[in-house]
Amino acid sequence: MAAQIPKHPLEIPPPSEKDWLKDDEEDFFLQDPDRQRDALPQPFRMVNKLVTLVFENAMEIIEEREMLREVEKLKVQPTKCFPTAEFQVTGRANCLAVSGKYIFVGLSEGLAAFTVFSWEEVCAWDAVKTEICAIHTLDLENEHHILLAVDEMGLVWLFCFHKESFRLIKILNEVEDISKRSTCVEVVLSPGGDYAGFLLQDSTKAWLEIYRLPKDSWLKEMEKSSGAAAGLAHWRRRRSTAISMKSLELRGDGSAEMESPVPATKADAKLSLPVLLLKVKPPKPVTGSSFKSPLDALKKVDDGIMLGLGYNHLIKDSQWEQREGIFCSTYPECLEAEGERKNKEEIPRHATFHFLLPSQILQVQPEMKVQPDVPAGISVHWDGSHNLCFYLLNHPLKDKVDSDPKPEVVWPCAAPIVCSAVSSCSRYLALACEDATIIIWDAHLGYPLSVTAILEERLIRSIHFLQSSAAASEETPCPGTDPACPIVQLLVLCTDSSFYLVKTPVAGKSSITLLADRPEDPNLAVSAVVPVLAFPSAALVFSWNGTVSLMNTATSQIVYCFSTPPSHAVASPWQPVFTVDSMNWCLLLQGHKQQQRGALAESTASHSTIFIFDFNSYSLKEAFPKEPSLPLKSMQNLPWVERCNIFLHERQQSLPGLRELLPEYWSRLQARAAAMDKERQKVKGQKKL
Repeated sequence: MAAQIPKHPLEIPPPSEKDWLKDDEEDFFLQDPDRQRDALPQPFRMVNKLVTLVFENAMEIIEEREMLREVEKLKVQPTKCFPTAEFQVTGRANCLAVSGKYIFVGLSEGLAAFTVFSWEEVCAWDAVKTEICAIHTLDLENEHHILLAVDEMGLVWLFCFHKESFRLIKILNEVEDISKRSTCVEVVLSPGGDYAGFLLQDSTKAWLEIYRLPKDSWLKEMEKSSGAAAGLAHWRRRRSTAISMKSLELRGDGSAEMESPVPATKADAKLSLPVLLLKVKPPKPVTGSSFKSPLDALKKVDDGIMLGLGYNHLIKDSQWEQREGIFCSTYPECLEAEGERKNKEEIPRHATFHFLLPSQILQVQPEMKVQPDVPAGISVHWDGSHNLCFYLLNHPLKDKVDSDPKPEVVWPCAAPIVCSAVSSCSRYLALACEDATIIIWDAHLGYPLSVTAILEERLIRSIHFLQSSAAASEETPCPGTDPACPIVQLLVLCTDSSFYLVKTPVAGKSSITLLADRPEDPNLAVSAVVPVLAFPSAALVFSWNGTVSLMNTATSQIVYCFSTPPSHAVASPWQPVFTVDSMNWCLLLQGHKQQQRGALAESTASHSTIFIFDFNSYSLKEAFPKEPSLPLKSMQNLPWVERCNIFLHERQQSLPGLRELLPEYWSRLQARAAAMDKERQKVKGQKKL
């Protein structure tokens, strides 16, 4: 017979046990009377429940992880690729860059140059013992290279590398007064080396400076300097031979005096300095209007073919104050966040800018000379701004640069712009906004290809154009003459390390695909993503755990994994030091030797190891096959007449008559405003009478 145990104890429970009765509302029965004394009293029964719940949750997590491991085992494991070569550098390597047949390494003390195939050091520069943090290079011609190096103090060093020697041209942002010194935040070098842009900051403000680089003058001056140096070397050899013979003749009495050789610096001619073209400041905040009528606002507008920054409006200061008062009374909980946002605006802002080739977006005046492979303007957007501004670079040189130039074209967006990207052929321009909206523009035709958005609540971190498999070709087309790709692919990286692929066909609806969701393991967070233009739909993915993977975005699979030797690991995987050589098809990655327990970390600080992964040594072409036939042929080999006919046909289909109607609409608006103003003046005159 089952024994019934009373639920309530005989004594009055203490106040701390008031909730136990709620948890055990049903009576507690024992089927076996012999186990009366085995039943746990309170509070041990509650502790037992909590411990059991913890164990059950732990088992669920373990079973879920075991299932994930089984799924990973069933997946096709990526092929591991080990380095094909390596070389040592003296000091800590902070950055890498490849230009032509040379590798430039920014070290903790100066610069070093290595050859691509022999991996031997050919030149080093450590005149001022400064630490180089970033390098941007470009191969001009005849083994002439431009180098822009940024040191730890934010100074920009402009070098010219020729015949295995560095030549310092100028420190661009150096000033005598240290209190007025500015630091360089970002450097962008135009594809052809005609222009260079620098984002500078000081303690209170930020601005953008665009320079024109006289590369043609540098080539001529370097050739003259090389001829003078060769003549000087020949003169030195002859002089040293004559002195040696004379010293042999007069060795007995030692009466001969040796003349000191001419120093090499006298033979070096100074190179031309870059010219400042443009100085762009952040946009000013929109304030109240001082215009009395719409006609006054229209008079301030230059023409009606573009939208401005919103300064010429008719909203008064009183209206701004009224709106702010309504907001403060309606949403008092947002005042604290609003104050934090205003404080953030006082910090120097950051800008993203790109050099753009001539296109329909930038309308150049007829008297301006434009070359198809030379940038004609830049696109700039500042953090927190809704506007994408375009500035022309073909303005005539002035004695004094305009400190606050007006943009030629302004594209307003519905949300602040987070990041942007330009394709390798400079034809397509992509924007990503804070609300996860992605816009892809065709710059040659001047209209958007697609406007899509990520439906999930994700914040976009960066966007990258990929090489389309249908447009991949062994021949690299000339910049500015590349035809429209049948499908434009854009890789989107979010802040939670998730990947999306946006496909936009020229004729059709765009699609967005989730390639990889947010990783559960924090060590698998993505630190960097770089497209590999040598292969279609290929991208390098760097993770925090030191993994370097090659993803095929067409199948969303990791096909190759680049691994360092067991004795080494990827140096600073959260900010890896690497570069991709698109000409020689190889990856250069810095690694460090793994320390044993008890060993000092400073033992390997004097040297760094650079590993080379030659793509030609692996079967990468099989993993990224190219389509045998191209839907569209390149216009590079077509006559100019056919090119113009194709362009005009596309233009006619995309924007039928819009450009012809826009000035007419604007003139009607101005005429209507003038008529309204005239009628208002007439009414005022009648009232006075």
